[in-house]
Amino acid sequence: MKAKKGFNLREVCGEQIIVAEGKENIDFSNIISMNESSAYLWKNIQNKEFSPEDLQKLLTDEYEVDDETALKDAKTISQQWIKAGIAEE
Repeated sequence: MKAKKGFNLREVCGEQIIVAEGKENIDFSNIISMNESSAYLWKNIQNKEFSPEDLQKLLTDEYEVDDETALKDAKTISQQWIKAGIAEE
């Protein structure tokens, strides 16, 4: 998987959101809000290929979470990003 170009994390009014930038994303009309952990993951996968296992490792390195829960959450967030159109397989 890879994050699509032109989608950048910004802080707006104290909230972390994904902002579409560039001509290729001109029709993007959704605002994607991210919590602390998803924003942390997004920052760490920019311009890199990643898998749910990579996200799992990032989560277990940063947070007190077991491997099984981290992998479940990593799979969920990666599918949400694909569905939202900000990441691709």
